[in-house]
Amino acid sequence: MREAGVGNIFQIPELKNRILFSLALLAVYRIGVHVPTPGIDTVALAAFFSELRGGGSTIMQFFDLFTGGALSQVTIFALGIMPYISSSIILELLTVVIPHLERLKKEGEAGRKKINQYTRYGTVLLSTVQGFGIAVGIEQMQAPTGALVVPDPGWAFRAMTVLTLVAGTSFIMWLGEQITERGIGNGISLIIFAGIVAGLPSAIINSLRLMGTGEILPFVMILLIVGMVGVVGLVVWFETSQRRIRVQYAKRMVGRKMAGGQETHLPLKVNTSGVIPPIFASSLILFPATIAQFSNVPWMNQVSQMLTPGNALYVILTVSFIFFFAYFYTSIIFNPMDVADNLRKYGGFIPGRRPGRPTADFIDRTLTRLTFIGAIYLSLIVILPTYLIQWFNVPFFFGGTALLIVVGVAVDTQRQIESHLVMRNYEGFLKKSRVRRRTV
Repeated sequence: MREAGVGNIFQIPELKNRILFSLALLAVYRIGVHVPTPGIDTVALAAFFSELRGGGSTIMQFFDLFTGGALSQVTIFALGIMPYISSSIILELLTVVIPHLERLKKEGEAGRKKINQYTRYGTVLLSTVQGFGIAVGIEQMQAPTGALVVPDPGWAFRAMTVLTLVAGTSFIMWLGEQITERGIGNGISLIIFAGIVAGLPSAIINSLRLMGTGEILPFVMILLIVGMVGVVGLVVWFETSQRRIRVQYAKRMVGRKMAGGQETHLPLKVNTSGVIPPIFASSLILFPATIAQFSNVPWMNQVSQMLTPGNALYVILTVSFIFFFAYFYTSIIFNPMDVADNLRKYGGFIPGRRPGRPTADFIDRTLTRLTFIGAIYLSLIVILPTYLIQWFNVPFFFGGTALLIVVGVAVDTQRQIESHLVMRNYEGFLKKSRVRRRTV
């Protein structure tokens, strides 16, 4: 077995190619973020959003968190990956109520491909609706100087904008799928991760500028840094924590040899769903707010303001969606009955529990309690920093959602890299600083 280290990654051709492939596609995504949509006066647009941010609006900053700054610049990737996530949510929910989709889900790889095809169709439909709303809204925007953001408004501009934004989202969707299949990590999560990390330098510079002008006190900045370190540590702790259930295997004859008799454990993660619930919750909130933000309809503007982070409606919807998707996604990826059947098939049992249905019920009850704890943790990480941002007037970039996604995706990607190393008789990734799993 060779010594562990970062260098071992590049000694495995397959793993090296996967990482380089992922980085190359993420670079393509970041280049596309800066390609403007045709027919827009970028100078007038920048002046308009500069005045909007100066008025204290955080909803646009919330949008830019998931689009990597593409929405405020109205580039070809302005809609980001959110329409694809929304479409995935809708298809997952419809799977529960539509028998045809449920049958497809049980058909294995062929069924999964068909559902993915439906998801792509849904992505195009949602992107068209959002793209049209943005196109109409942009036509009505004016810079502080009175210059129109769209010099030549009309149906030609709307059609071009919708086509451009839909094509941009479809291309991002393809990038994410390629990263998942041929790269390393979850492609969709990594795209959101790349957008957030790309805004880190400007957020740091902005924070230092605010501290230099006295808008942020040095003591507050120290508290902010300590709080961020604490949040990162909390996220790592929860993302690596497990509830280990004892499992014993009965002795049995296999040919002429005695097999079994050993004891192991069944690991159940405290937060089985990972960062999926906050991403899904944000996606559903951003969908109506995106259209409302670019419209001049009074009641839609009120909806946009009510969905601004920190408002009561935003908090209620976010927490509700996080709890719902935490349980929903966990039920999709983990089936207690299948686990119980596999244990019984190979002669395993949980001490004090009868095989079959009693074992499945015990696992289900344990998983339900763990999911409740995980949902509370996700809600606190997402909501509490929002109020700290408002009280101390710090940049929205440092919100809990951003930190949660960045740390969660980093931990998940590191775990996948480590699994590749372990499969090839390499020791763990970053041996001296490797995160240890905790039991609760």
